[in-house]
Amino acid sequence: MNIEQQIKDSLSQVALLANCQLIADINNDTVLLQSGLDSLGFAMLVAQLEEDLGIDPFSQMQIAVYPRTFGEFVGIYQQALKG
Repeated sequence: MNIEQQIKDSLSQVALLANCQLIADINNDTVLLQSGLDSLGFAMLVAQLEEDLGIDPFSQMQIAVYPRTFGEFVGIYQQALKG
């Protein structure tokens, strides 16, 4: 499974747990704040991905970066997994 699909799967699971309604078609241009997940949901998503992938790229950053779109969010994880 590729990282984008893994993040989408985790996003769906977290939305259920957080009682959030995701929009129907999340793609690279989807603005994260308009995806249907709230700030607590995103915190839960990052925690879930850390458990699944063994990394939290946001805690490793020298300068805090806040992704605006789903594509930027995926890109941060792709970069972190490369090493």
